[in-house]
Amino acid sequence: STANTTTSQKAGSICRQCRSARRRTKLEMMQFQLITLAGVKLDEPVYEVMIPTTEGQIAVFPSHEPLVAVAQPGAVAVRRQKTDSDDQLEYFAISGGVVEINQQRVRILVDEAEHGDDIVEAETQAALERALKMRDEAQDQVELEKAHQLVDRHRVRLHVAGLRRRHRRR
Repeated sequence: STANTTTSQKAGSICRQCRSARRRTKLEMMQFQLITLAGVKLDEPVYEVMIPTTEGQIAVFPSHEPLVAVAQPGAVAVRRQKTDSDDQLEYFAISGGVVEINQQRVRILVDEAEHGDDIVEAETQAALERALKMRDEAQDQVELEKAHQLVDRHRVRLHVAGLRRRHRRR
């Protein structure tokens, strides 16, 4: 199936459908929409979007075959122009959600998303430590589940902050 073929690719690789679609058309950009419960986080033309899904990391290019997938919490990487280097990638921490792809657009619907530049690493590390303590002191399943969600959220945010920091240093 298209979903299995696409999502089984390694991070950053080009799926078979993308390669064949890129040969058929001259589209060089696609619209990327990152939409949260609070509203539109980003709605701009881009060249490539790398998305963490439940089936693995996928890289989406213009003219990608239609696909609907489940995004998992992690880092979304955006390459705005074809000529942009990896050092110029933009990162967003997402909470998971739904991905809708067609030949002209990638839309990710999530509860929350945060741009890597907006994440303060020291504050996020302190929040992670509080969440770990909350998890260790949980009195019931509800408290434990809430703590696990917070731990996961802050680990993703730290990962994105680290990616941003490493790429900015080069």
